[in-house]
Amino acid sequence: MPWRLIEFIVLFAVFFLFIIFNLENKCDISFGPTEYFRIKDVPVFLTVFSSFFIGMLCTLPLIFASKARKKAKFTREKGLLAKASKKQSKDSGGNSADSGLFDKNHYGID
Repeated sequence: MPWRLIEFIVLFAVFFLFIIFNLENKCDISFGPTEYFRIKDVPVFLTVFSSFFIGMLCTLPLIFASKARKKAKFTREKGLLAKASKKQSKDSGGNSADSGLFDKNHYGID
C-alpha cells in the first residue's frame, strides 16, 4: 500500500477540518507599534499555516549545514591516502622511510 499517500490524505483532511472550523475566527496581525504595520481581520488558519511555514523555512539552513558537516567528515576520512597522512602526521621529525608507510617485516624470506 502507498502509505505516504494515505498519510497525506489523512493530514490533508485534518487541515481541511481545521480550516472549516476556523473560517469565521479572525485576528489582527501587528508588525509594529503603529497602525501602518497592522493587518486587520485575517483568518486564523492563515496565520497558523504561515507561522508553521516560516518555521520550516527557518530550519532549512540548519538541516543543510548539518548534512554538509557530515559529508565533509566522511570524505576526509576515506581512503588509504587519508590513513597514510594520519600516520605521517603522528610521526614527527622522521623521514618517509621511518614513517610507517613501508612494511619492514621479512615474513621468513631472506
